[in-house]
Amino acid sequence: MSELTFDTLLDDGNFQGSERARLENQVILDELERKKKARNLAVPTDDNKVKARLREIGEPITLFGERPPDRRDRLIYVLSQINAARGEDGMQVDEESSEESSDEEVEEFYSPGSLELLEARRFLAEYSLPRAQKRVAQQRIDSKMPLGRIIDIRKKVFAEVKSFANLGSQIGDERPISLVRFSPNSHYLLTGSWAGNVKLWNVPDCTPIRTYRGHTDRIGGVAWHPQATTSLGEDVVNFVSGAADRSLHLWSLRSETPLATMKGHANRIARVAFHPSGRYVASASFDTTWRLWDVATATELLLQEGHSKEVFSIDFQNDGALCASGGLDAIGRVWDLRSGRTAMVLDGHVEAIFGISFSPNGYQIATSSGDDTIRIWDMRSLKALYTIPAHLSNVSDVRFFFADELPPNHAAPTLTADVVMNGTEESNPDVKPADTDEDKAVEERKYRSGLYLASGGYDGLVKLWSADDWQLLRTLPTDGGKVMSIDMSHDGRMLASGTYNRNFQIFTPDGGI
Repeated sequence: MSELTFDTLLDDGNFQGSERARLENQVILDELERKKKARNLAVPTDDNKVKARLREIGEPITLFGERPPDRRDRLIYVLSQINAARGEDGMQVDEESSEESSDEEVEEFYSPGSLELLEARRFLAEYSLPRAQKRVAQQRIDSKMPLGRIIDIRKKVFAEVKSFANLGSQIGDERPISLVRFSPNSHYLLTGSWAGNVKLWNVPDCTPIRTYRGHTDRIGGVAWHPQATTSLGEDVVNFVSGAADRSLHLWSLRSETPLATMKGHANRIARVAFHPSGRYVASASFDTTWRLWDVATATELLLQEGHSKEVFSIDFQNDGALCASGGLDAIGRVWDLRSGRTAMVLDGHVEAIFGISFSPNGYQIATSSGDDTIRIWDMRSLKALYTIPAHLSNVSDVRFFFADELPPNHAAPTLTADVVMNGTEESNPDVKPADTDEDKAVEERKYRSGLYLASGGYDGLVKLWSADDWQLLRTLPTDGGKVMSIDMSHDGRMLASGTYNRNFQIFTPDGGI
């Protein structure tokens, strides 16, 4: 299977599928155009005039159980059908009804973008397409895994998750611990506090290594570079931090002073996130925007509006194509970084969204909220899939488990010919089962990623949930304080929580190392 790139996608003449698919697509486009024109029709709001207009065009003036708003919607639909048949864009009903309609026309609003943003969008497309292709191909292989093998993996993984216990607690700083994040190699833990300090710790020993001082106010977010502590040198940018002093700092592991500072937000910065490529950083802010920054030049690429209140949480999809933001307006939005468009609106919470996390499967999103629930969203159906009554108070953070990458010396499995990207599969679906212990370990590690998620709440509890039936697996008490943040190590052996009581806790299976 050839690798999917931006150029090959453009050259692919069959990207729309068969002639039948094109016709179905055209029907959908025609219906969308009809609905768009129907919204611009001037129709009366008075129910008697609506009935008169329906009688005039030969339609029943009322249907059984029909209310006045439904009757007006039916009139709009009928008029739009008539206009579509005549090839007209609109129809005047009467002068009085036209005066009732708003004189202001809603126009699409575009913000001018820089050449650097254009280049970034092209890079994001070229970066994300092959990653999405490999992810979908792997999911198709996983879908053919024998049911017995899936049950065995679930039993093994969930038995380990259910055995998590408190290994220890450590005082992290002079003020509440606002964020905890494990390093990509699972050997270190970063903590950010309201004292404005970022600290690096050895785990699971919980011994301090270094304190990074540069912020003058509360730390809102900390994020590791995706290749930090693995293939990245210690003298270059390894992580980013954002704080209430409205600045972001880029840090190396060895220096206690920032390598670069990025400013532009007009209010406190909450969560931050590193793009999977390591080239960009996103920051959510209380100025109702989130911004995209170039790490190499430490400059702002994109200022994205769209929330009516403060933006608190931000996360990238693992493919690198999408970004999700959650705000104190109780609304989440999924953004397509390649085009700048909104891909999905996460509307369902009744209180502020404090945490947001993409699943490794690429199409599910978890949001945690002040309404004490976690909602699971499915981008394929564009709606909420499940609502978890998670905690007794605010759910401050939610994180899917991401398994670490395969070792560099491990040969990636070759994709067989039955895995294709055009929506069809050839008639040779045989998949070789994992024979050796190493193959089984690799298979388990791949399937384990995204199999469960963790949440922390102001009720002082950390909870672990299965990510297929959304059932509670384990409840872990902390120090009794509000849980501000949680994270899981990429090797699956540790879970950390930061609390309002200035402590952070480490949890491991059976409470041991």
